[in-house]
Amino acid sequence: MYFIFFNCANIRRGEAGKQIELQCYAEGVSDNTTRYLFYLPRNYEKGNKKWPLLFFLHGRGERGTDINLVKTHGPPKLIEQGRSFPFIVVSPQCPLTLQEWDWRILDRLFTEIEKNYRVDPTRIYLSGLSMGGYGSWTWAMHRPERFAALVPICGRGDPGQVCALKDIPVWTFHGAKDEVVPVQMTEDLVRALKECGGNVKFTIYPDARHDSWTETYNNPELYSWLLQQRKSNR
Repeated sequence: MYFIFFNCANIRRGEAGKQIELQCYAEGVSDNTTRYLFYLPRNYEKGNKKWPLLFFLHGRGERGTDINLVKTHGPPKLIEQGRSFPFIVVSPQCPLTLQEWDWRILDRLFTEIEKNYRVDPTRIYLSGLSMGGYGSWTWAMHRPERFAALVPICGRGDPGQVCALKDIPVWTFHGAKDEVVPVQMTEDLVRALKECGGNVKFTIYPDARHDSWTETYNNPELYSWLLQQRKSNR
C-alpha cells in the first residue's frame, strides 16, 4: 500500500525567506510521516503572484528522520547558507524504509503543496542528485505533465521510457570519472531522448567523480535556465 495523504492537516505558512520543516501523515503504513524542508521566496507575501516551484530530491546518504541531513547538498544547503531563491523550494526526506524514491509518494506531496500555496502551474521544476537523480528521471517519466523542466544529476533511469520526456526541457549532469553511478547511465538516457526528438542538454565534468552536484547547484546559470522554461499546453 502506498501513502495516502489525508489533507496534510498540519500544513502551515512558512516565513518568507526562511527554510522550515513540515510534515504530512498517511494512512495504512508503518512509517507514516513524510518530512520535508519548505522555503518561500522573500516576496511571497506581497500580492497574489504565483511562484515557480522547485522540487529537490536528495541522495541515498540523506535518508532517515533527521531533516537536517537534507541540508547537506543542493538548494537546501544554499538556503541554509543564506542564499535566496525566486522559487518555492520543496525538499522531502526519503525514509530509511525505502531504498529509492517512490514517485507516488512524491506525487501526493506535490498535490498538497499545489493545493495550499500559490504555485505557478507552468513553472514547476524537478531536480535531484544520485538516488535523487534516479528519482527525478522516474517521477518525470511517470508524470511528464507535471513539469516544465528537469535537472537530474548523476542519476540513472530507464532509456526505454525516456521518450515520455520528449516535450520537457532537460539539463542533465554527470562526472566522467563517477565510480558510483557510471556516466554511461546518463549517456544512454540522453541518446535515447535525442532519438525521439527530446530537448536535452548534457554537461559532463571531465575530472569529477560522483560529486557532480556541488558545481552544478553553485552555478547561477542553472537557475536562470530554469526560470526561462515554461510548460506549454500539452
